[in-house]
Amino acid sequence: MIIGVPREIKTEEYRVAMIPAGVETLKQSGHRILIEQSAGAGIGVSDEEYEKAGAEIISHHGEVIRQADLVVKVKEPLPSEYEFFRPGQIVFGFFHFPGNQELLQVMIARRIIAIAYETVEKEDGSLPLLTPMSEIAGRLAVQEGAKYLERPSGGRGMLLGGAPGVPPAEVVILGGGVVGSSAAGVAAALGARVTVLDIDPARLKSLAETLPPNVVTLFCRRTNLIAKVKEADLLIGAVLVKGARAPILVSREMVRSMKPGSVIVDVAIDQGGCVETSHPTSHREPIFVQEGVIHYCVPNIPGAVPLTSTYALVPITLPYILEIANKGFLRAVEENRALGRGVNLVEGKVVHPGVAQVYDLPCYALEEVLINFTRR
Repeated sequence: MIIGVPREIKTEEYRVAMIPAGVETLKQSGHRILIEQSAGAGIGVSDEEYEKAGAEIISHHGEVIRQADLVVKVKEPLPSEYEFFRPGQIVFGFFHFPGNQELLQVMIARRIIAIAYETVEKEDGSLPLLTPMSEIAGRLAVQEGAKYLERPSGGRGMLLGGAPGVPPAEVVILGGGVVGSSAAGVAAALGARVTVLDIDPARLKSLAETLPPNVVTLFCRRTNLIAKVKEADLLIGAVLVKGARAPILVSREMVRSMKPGSVIVDVAIDQGGCVETSHPTSHREPIFVQEGVIHYCVPNIPGAVPLTSTYALVPITLPYILEIANKGFLRAVEENRALGRGVNLVEGKVVHPGVAQVYDLPCYALEEVLINFTRR
């Protein structure tokens, strides 16, 4: 199989979907790997290193995509890339369709096979390809929030952990999943007073047993939510509904109740955001102010630390890439149920229920679509 790895072109996105060790593994299995020139520059990997591992270096972005049977990306395709995709081509990467209707419509029209990192799901409900990025995003959410609480950044002028005789900041985290628990651990370690809200009593119990004493867990009923948002110096939106749009939990009125110069980091912005006043930003221009509150709403937060992120992500994605390359799409998704759950689109058909529900589109059963593949 021809595997194409284009350079990421999203603003300030320095991650890359493949490292030389991965190229070597794929090459040993008999595959041809095309790497776009300078694709690894953001993590300090040269074209020569990729070539030494067995890759072919291609100078034209579009040619890497056009020639590939399987395109491996980190972030979703952008408008300037749309024309390069063709029917039946497998594209494997983060898509986040519920937060991007235009992308969904175009990919349906291009009739690609879209397998989304964020919806590959194991039997236990875990999301193995999303988890490492969620852990990093949670930690960075606290780091960025702390920076924008500083007065030169426009914030209240607070140190998360306070100082002797001065109380620490109030950090409120909406969602106790991977992002939320990672954020809570970092914020607690810095000495903040942390509150995590969630709707799952079992998850709250687990967090209460594993996180430090300066973390309080609360059931996310409306009265608790309104009160804690108002108290927050740093509010972190860490809500995830698998394969679907994030629910808007924080209204504009709630944002208006927050203290001037407080900070919101909406990590859920990839899936549309969980705060009414949020809209996507970029690493180049990461913040805006609404109702006197600083909003940090970068969809690709882990892209700020591409070296860490790439080396956390690729070892987890590589076995799935290898399985697709070795077996082909049909056999790979039939034999690997987790990978099958990651399939969002197949040649113009939406096969992921969460994506279909967001846009009120017909949802085809993957098993039925695969039968049509078998009959070819």
